[in-house]
Amino acid sequence: MTRITRGRRAAAASTIAVGSLVFLTACSSSGPSVEPSPQQSALGENEGSVSILAWPGYVEDGTNDPAYDWVSGFETKTGCQVTSKSYGTSDEAVSLMKTGEYDVVAASGDATLRLIAGEDVAPVNTDLIPSYAGVFDFLKNQAWNSVDGQSYGVPHGYGANLLLFNTDVVTPPTSWSVVFDGASEYSGKVTAYDSPIYIADAAVYLMSTNPELGITNPYALDDTQFAAAVDLLKAQRPHISEYWSDYLKEIQAFSSGDSVVGTTWQVIQNVLAGEVSNTDVVLPTEGATGWSDTWMIASKAKSPNCAYAWLDWIASPEVNATATAYFGEAPSSQAACDFRDDCADYHAGDAEYASQIWYWTTPIADCVDGRTDVTCVDYSKWTEAWAEIKG
Repeated sequence: MTRITRGRRAAAASTIAVGSLVFLTACSSSGPSVEPSPQQSALGENEGSVSILAWPGYVEDGTNDPAYDWVSGFETKTGCQVTSKSYGTSDEAVSLMKTGEYDVVAASGDATLRLIAGEDVAPVNTDLIPSYAGVFDFLKNQAWNSVDGQSYGVPHGYGANLLLFNTDVVTPPTSWSVVFDGASEYSGKVTAYDSPIYIADAAVYLMSTNPELGITNPYALDDTQFAAAVDLLKAQRPHISEYWSDYLKEIQAFSSGDSVVGTTWQVIQNVLAGEVSNTDVVLPTEGATGWSDTWMIASKAKSPNCAYAWLDWIASPEVNATATAYFGEAPSSQAACDFRDDCADYHAGDAEYASQIWYWTTPIADCVDGRTDVTCVDYSKWTEAWAEIKG
């Protein structure tokens, strides 16, 4: 159940509609330019209910699997009865939050800035959330969950998009070159993630191999930089066996030998390790793309006290450990690792490892790398280019 949930969520998260990006282009390179509403200064009595909007697998009450239930304990402890709705894409989450029907949302980096700029979520007073103190520092006050030093949420889990390879066929690689400039060696057995955001993976590689391009952020590409990334992916295309979004298909492809090298997630390698013995993963020297999600509170929450209680609960070590393990990602605190036996697999808490991850951020015209003398290519054009790359 954990693995299916993770695969469905990530596949959906990568599908971002062009129309929803119009609002994002008003955001500045350092984040949305908004006048934040006042953050809550103190907690009051819990309201008795809380409405949560989240990715599938983030709000489990035992219905899908009796072994996974972190909702019932919350309800017993706080008296806040939970109602929840799952969404399939970040666009859907942004749209649903505008209805005012939800108190809390779990949002990815391609939605958080839109929610902040749209004033759909409120600044969060982390002093009211005891569990926040234990959250890894490298996840706090980042570009996707804060504005000008003001926190807008509590980090949940995170992970990297890694390089997976068949150890019987591929000499252990240290670089993404094996799927780009060196892809011809494994032609017909190279796999890649099926999403326009994969263009950022090519940009990460070019940052290292073509420094003259001046790329400093894979989500901030001017026309020249973007063209170079697209050309690299077009050159890779003849060697691709399959673009995957459902990771069960990637598991099958590596199990059968139809694919021998390509981008992946740690949870996929964990599954393969239990089925075959000839695969391994590596974080290449160039770094990698990845994701980090944030729990946020609606600016017009009907139950703000229960909302704060949920943010504290979901970030508490044992609950966060259970939720992130179910989902297949690293937890948000070291204390959570006391309740998991696989933190080493996910490099949880390894700040140096995390610093090599470029977390998914929706590309906008106002360059997120801080440049003001050029216009960057926005996600609508990434979508158009991806269709052209795939042919």
